Amino acid sequence: MLDVILVLLCSLLSGFQSHSRLALENLALRHQLAVFKRSAARPRLRNPDRFLWVMLQRFWSRWHQSLVVVQPRTVVGWHRLGFRLFWRWKSRARGGRPAVDRQLITLIGQMWSGNATWGSKRIQAELAKLGIQVSDSTIRKYRPQGHRCRKAQTWTTFLRNHTQDLIAVDFFAVPTATFRLLYVFLVLAQERRKVLHFNITDSPSGSWTAQQLTEAFPFRTAPRYLLRDRDGIYGVQFVCRTAALGLEQKLIAPRAPWQNPFVERLIGSIRRECLDHVIVLNARHLLQLLADYVDYHHRHRPHRSLDQDCPEPRATEPPDQGRIIELPLLGGLHHRYTRRAA
Repeated sequence: MLDVILVLLCSLLSGFQSHSRLALENLALRHQLAVFKRSAARPRLRNPDRFLWVMLQRFWSRWHQSLVVVQPRTVVGWHRLGFRLFWRWKSRARGGRPAVDRQLITLIGQMWSGNATWGSKRIQAELAKLGIQVSDSTIRKYRPQGHRCRKAQTWTTFLRNHTQDLIAVDFFAVPTATFRLLYVFLVLAQERRKVLHFNITDSPSGSWTAQQLTEAFPFRTAPRYLLRDRDGIYGVQFVCRTAALGLEQKLIAPRAPWQNPFVERLIGSIRRECLDHVIVLNARHLLQLLADYVDYHHRHRPHRSLDQDCPEPRATEPPDQGRIIELPLLGGLHHRYTRRAA
């Protein structure tokens, strides 16, 4: 920058001479000499250098005859770049629509994806109830890519709306220390994944299974539907008992346990989290293990399908309730972490 200033001063002094063209030519040559005298092996032009040559181009018709550092077209390119920058500055935004908050964009996407029958007007009305004023065009703009207007609900929504009226039953076998097989019968309520009843036998029969269903609903009204597989143990007595309780049976397809997923998942959790780590001595021992696990399952174990809550809701403990302590469960196989005042 200093060398450009020196060149300009020299040109002003020579401007008092009678030949103005000679002064401009001297200015151009002096500037180029100043550029070549810089320490860099390859002289680099700076913004003040470019500005000087743009001005010379404007006021001196023979400027290109004295230019040797760069090509004339380079100077023309500098001029056009300056023109674009000038009009970009002139056309800069002054006010206009406020930017849409990222959290609002995410919320609009969730509303589009989670509500099959909603349109942009319905979403706009829902946002207005939340104190958020947004235009209909903005809601359509942030609709998720690939989203199609679907009038049918998803299977997840359909099943969630029927879980309060649905129970599932199933058997699973447990070997003992003496290689006997014990059979466990489970009755599971699918709404909150609660075990309504369980019992153990070494010789299951249709009458015994029907009796377990009666014990599961002694003083309360049974739900509407019962989901089970096609095992032969569910004989005529079981069918009559379900009809007497007002239950409508829903049978899954043959060899398709995935159609009864909740009770199958519970049986897998019982094995992985408890029975795979112990040797069952007898029926009494197994009954105690299952009672302890069901208590752990209901009151202590968070479930992802229940939004990380337990079948019996477990309160969140904030840090101000005290330090964290560890409580062993199931003989130390699992632990409950809670806060206790010091």
